Amino acid sequence: MAENQTPMTETNNTNELAVRREKLAALTAAGKNPFELTSFDVNAHSEAIKADFDAYEGKDVQIAGRIVGKRVMGKASFMHLLDRDGKIQVYVKRDDIGTDEYADFKKYDIGDIVGVTGFVFRTQTGEVSVHAKAIVLLSKSLLPLPEKFHGLKDQDLRYRQRYVDLIVNPEVKRNFVIRSQFIKFLRNYLDNMNYIEVETPVLNTIAAEAFQAFADELEKAEDFEFALNALIRREMTAHQRIIVGGMDRVYEVGRIFRNEGMDPKHNPEFTTVELYQAYADFHNMMDIAEGILSGAAKAIHGTYTLAWLGETIDLTPGWRRLTMVDAVKEYVGIDFGAITDDAEAVAAAKAQGVELAPAAEKTWGNALYACFDQKVEEKLIQP
Repeated sequence: MAENQTPMTETNNTNELAVRREKLAALTAAGKNPFELTSFDVNAHSEAIKADFDAYEGKDVQIAGRIVGKRVMGKASFMHLLDRDGKIQVYVKRDDIGTDEYADFKKYDIGDIVGVTGFVFRTQTGEVSVHAKAIVLLSKSLLPLPEKFHGLKDQDLRYRQRYVDLIVNPEVKRNFVIRSQFIKFLRNYLDNMNYIEVETPVLNTIAAEAFQAFADELEKAEDFEFALNALIRREMTAHQRIIVGGMDRVYEVGRIFRNEGMDPKHNPEFTTVELYQAYADFHNMMDIAEGILSGAAKAIHGTYTLAWLGETIDLTPGWRRLTMVDAVKEYVGIDFGAITDDAEAVAAAKAQGVELAPAAEKTWGNALYACFDQKVEEKLIQP
């Protein structure tokens, strides 16, 4: 395939697209339409086979996945399958699967999904593989994948075509898995603290400020007597009413919608958690936040340390805690705790090169915040 080839764009090789459709038509005419096969009994996966080779060696397995590599030779060939866990090599021999089946196999394309029945063995080079005894085409890929050595690098395509991103960039799939594991850990952590998960309305007839412009337009549409507005934050008053009703620990994990723009670091639709606890203050909430993040790191990654943007982050329990006043005193050298006058606070900030926003009132609090925002926050690397 061409090096700059990308899926679902005008730059695709039109000849290859036509050839793939012709192959599907030929399969259908021969009574081998892969889309008529609705199931395949998978009983093993790549990583489990490789991790426990001694247990699998010589045993028959059935695996399924997408062809991401293929070396067709004379009477024997190799291919790599990508399944839910990773990649595994498959050895295909004409004498084992049959002449007609081998001829069909040679026509399979990168991206096709196949089911393989065979036994586990190790090649002469030491690679754990599956020796195929039968191969069935489960789905025909009509669009080519990006060139295998360069992958999908175009950021716009990666975000618009996440399915391709998942296929060619394994670390992306890992992020999806970690996200799922984290939410599971979050729920278990709070459940073990006797929190009760609740659900509050997602749609309501009262538009929040950030959603008002959209709501106004929606109300102008014909046949709409009122607008149902998507939630822009979890329903705080509903949670508080539940607390008043006698359930003293509640939380909610749910989707949030914002009528705002989108970029790689800002999604107008995302997941949050809100929790409320009676007879507790912000110190208790800090304990919970620390416990969730440090505990999830240990449970999911097996360690409290992780690399992030060139830094080694240590999430070991016992995080340092300091007030904004103490942080500014330490990193900027201004002791706002000894300042009580607004003008003095603003002047002290200005002396350190900190300017308040034009619209901000010249107050002690705004001066403290500006110092923290401009001089301190970027230096707070560890939790």
